[in-house]
Amino acid sequence: MFDNLRAAFIVPDIRKRVGFVFLSFAVFLFMIHVQIPNVNLSAWQRAIQGGTFYNFLGFLSGGALQRLSVIAMGITPYINASIIMQLMTIVLPQLEELAKHGGEEGRKQINYYTRWLTIALALVQATTMTIAMRNMGVFYDRSLMFSLFVIVTMTSGTMFLMWLGEQMSDKGIGNGVSLIIFEGIILQYPTYLSNTIKLGAGGGLNVLGLIVYLLVALVTIVSIIFMYQGQRRVPVQQAKRVVGRKMFAGRSSYIPLRLNNAGVISIIFAISILLLPQQALSWFQTGTQGPGAGIALFMQTWFGPNSVLYNVAYFVLVVIFTYFYANVVVQTKDIADNLKKSGSFIPGIRPGQPTKDFLDRIMLRLTTVSAVYLGVLAVLPSVLEQGTGVTTFYLGATSLLIVVGVALDTMTQIEARLAMRDYRGFIKR
Repeated sequence: MFDNLRAAFIVPDIRKRVGFVFLSFAVFLFMIHVQIPNVNLSAWQRAIQGGTFYNFLGFLSGGALQRLSVIAMGITPYINASIIMQLMTIVLPQLEELAKHGGEEGRKQINYYTRWLTIALALVQATTMTIAMRNMGVFYDRSLMFSLFVIVTMTSGTMFLMWLGEQMSDKGIGNGVSLIIFEGIILQYPTYLSNTIKLGAGGGLNVLGLIVYLLVALVTIVSIIFMYQGQRRVPVQQAKRVVGRKMFAGRSSYIPLRLNNAGVISIIFAISILLLPQQALSWFQTGTQGPGAGIALFMQTWFGPNSVLYNVAYFVLVVIFTYFYANVVVQTKDIADNLKKSGSFIPGIRPGQPTKDFLDRIMLRLTTVSAVYLGVLAVLPSVLEQGTGVTTFYLGATSLLIVVGVALDTMTQIEARLAMRDYRGFIKR
C-alpha cells in the first residue's frame, strides 16, 4: 500500500489528480467559513445544542451547519436524491430499461434526473430549516425577502458541492461526493482530540476507559475493512463453444457476491427515521403545553440517544433496512438470466430458476451476517460511551463506515491507475 502511495506521487498524471483532490479539499474548507449574513450565532448554537439530528447533519458537513455557512446543508440532498433514483429504477420500468440498456447516454440521463431531484430536495430542506430558524429567532432580519435569500443561498451551496464532487470524480481520484463527506468527517476529529487532551490534562478523564475505547476503535476499524472486502465467490463454468471446425473449452470464473451490499445506507435510513421526528417536533413546538409538547417530552425521555428503547429500535431498523437494500442492489434474477443467456452455469445447479434460488440462499446468509454486524456497529458508540465514560471523542458507525470505505475505494482506484500505466508501458515495449 505504501509503495502505491509513493508511486502515486511519482507518476505525473496521478500526482496531478491527487493534487486536484487536495485543492478541492481546500475549496470545501474555505466554503465552510463563508457564513450567511444577519445570523445570531449564539441563538443558533443554543438551538442546535440539544438537537441530535442537527449534530448528525453537521458531522457530515464538516461543521458547516454549526457555523451556518452557505454550504450548511452539505451534500445530503444529493445523497438522498441518488438513493431515491436508485430505488426508482427498480419501481419504474422506464428507468430500469434506461439503467440496464441505455449505456452511457442512459447514465447521463439518470444523472440529469438526479440533479433536478437534488434541487427539489434542497429547496424543501432549505425552506423547512429557514422557517424553523426564523421561529427560533436565529435571524436578525425576519423579513420575507431575507428568508428567500437564505433558502436560495443554502440551495446554491448544495448545488456547488454537487458540482465540486463531479469535478473531483472527473479530474481527481475516487468518488468526488464520497470524498467531500470523507473530508467533512475527518475535519471533526482534531476537535475531538483537542477536547480529549484538555479533559485529560484537567484530570477529568478515565485513562483506563480511554485505553479500552481506543482498543475497541482499532478492532472496529479492522472488522470494517474485513466486512468491506469480504465476498463469497460463486464458481461459474462456461459451456464449450464450437467456432467453425474448432471446439473451445469452457472457462471457469466466479461471481463475487459482497458480504456488505447495503454499505452505510441502512444506518443512514435508520438514524433518519429515529431522529427526524424528534427534530421536527422541536422545530414546530410553540410551548410547553399541548399534544405536541407531550409527544416531544415522551420522545426525548424514552427515545434519547442513550436510552435502551432507542438502541433497540436502532438495531432493528438497521437490520430491516440492510435486508431491504441488499435485495434492491443485488438482483439475483438478472444474474441468473445473464448466466443463462451467455451459456454459463453454476456447477451442480441447473440454469434459470434453480440458479436464482441458489443465489437467493447465499444472499440470505450473507445479508444476515452483515445485518447483524451493522446493527451491532450502530449501537456500539452509545454502549461504548456509557461503558468507558469517554464522551469527548465520538466514534460513530456511519463515520467509520464512510471513512474506511472511501479510503479503501480511493486506494483501489490508485492501484488500478498504476496497473493501467504499467500495462500501457508493456504494450509500447
